[in-house]
Amino acid sequence: MPKHLMNKKLFSYDFNKSEIDEINFKILQELQLEPRLTMTELGRRVGLSSPSVTERVRRLEESEVIKGYSLDLNPAALGLPIGVYIRIRPNSGKLSIIAELALSIPEVVECHRITGEDCFILKVYIPAIDQLDRILDQFLLYGSTTTTIIQSSPVTMKSLPIEEIDENVGK
Repeated sequence: MPKHLMNKKLFSYDFNKSEIDEINFKILQELQLEPRLTMTELGRRVGLSSPSVTERVRRLEESEVIKGYSLDLNPAALGLPIGVYIRIRPNSGKLSIIAELALSIPEVVECHRITGEDCFILKVYIPAIDQLDRILDQFLLYGSTTTTIIQSSPVTMKSLPIEEIDENVGK
């Protein structure tokens, strides 16, 4: 794995329930539903002043509970109607190259290291099916691929079940 990717915390977070109290859970629930809320409105919804809620959000950001804010774009509306999952099984000694290569290809919007027979799964958006060969050919130099075209997405990115976690705080 490349050094700059090895140092990145991917799934290593020490969850300390004491740093996330009931109010912080409410803040997270509200921001998950409406990330563009003003601090004044967020404070009103959770029963805090604007400065208090701003400080809590800042601490949640610093502790990486809140990793960032994003924009949910419609790929088809932007000329990228074809979504594809590509599973990759690298050849011996080629594991680190796959992550670097995925990072360098603009059409790759997600890359996950996985368990099982394959080592990586990528999510790719392309304008036309003939573009798929160009992407696959780059990975085939370093391993084998299995491709699945997304037919439809009945469940897209959902909110995390914060209310389930909140109910178990202190248990």
